[in-house]
Amino acid sequence: MAGTSNTVMDAVRAADHDRYLSALYAPANKRDALLALYAFNAEIAGVRDRIHEPLPGEVRLQWWRDVILAEGEAETGHPTADALRAAITAHHLPKAAFENMLEARVFDLYDDPMPSRIDLEGYCGETAAALIQLAAMVLDATAAPGLAELAGRAGCAQAITGLLLLLPLHRRRGQCYVPADILAAAGTTPEEFVKGDGGAGAERAVAATIALAREHLGAFEKGASALPASLRPAFLPLALTRAYLDKMEKGAPSPLKGAAALSALRRHWLLLRHATRGLGTPLT
Repeated sequence: MAGTSNTVMDAVRAADHDRYLSALYAPANKRDALLALYAFNAEIAGVRDRIHEPLPGEVRLQWWRDVILAEGEAETGHPTADALRAAITAHHLPKAAFENMLEARVFDLYDDPMPSRIDLEGYCGETAAALIQLAAMVLDATAAPGLAELAGRAGCAQAITGLLLLLPLHRRRGQCYVPADILAAAGTTPEEFVKGDGGAGAERAVAATIALAREHLGAFEKGASALPASLRPAFLPLALTRAYLDKMEKGAPSPLKGAAALSALRRHWLLLRHATRGLGTPLT
């Protein structure tokens, strides 16, 4: 089992370093389950990176559905799948949440534009927000249900910021996660947004999407004083969200052309300070 734990930990450290660092602040007896959740999330978020055609991608997502829904304790031979099944059983995690997460990830496999802000927020709710809520259930199953709305805000802020960081990759693929209604208000279309430099309309759409992420982040920070210390590690990746957004707005290049980056030292400092002081007070 130690070998499996190490494999899962290494997978999260390589694919999702911010969540890996956050998990280190969790109690030792909860850490394996958190890392299993984060490794699963990295697996399904990265399906398109490994499988370039939609139908085989859907087959892979279906494999995960079958693994999660399977009864019994037989091992699959896949370290992340076996660790996830163990976490679901040990912490009584709802399988429906994983089903919804997998269904939302089907969108990633295709080049369909995001129809509206409501659709984007729904996507964020079924992915990043659900992951936060599941992590909270691992950490403190009694307190977690009362923080579902806060998890929703946190997940939207984190996921929208993540999508902004991935804009150059998505545009190269012809994918557009910026909602069509935001694009229309900015004077552009999904087709124009993914081509060339995108033009002034694309920059306005990016600014509006950053503002949307900040709206959710502000709502989260306003309510974060109610967050018990036991649940803090589940929300800790939010410690970096404001810094990423600030970097996008103040730095260069534009998010359309390059991803904002934080130094390792800055990330460690922000996580440490928020882990000790809480998440309700913005730090710079």
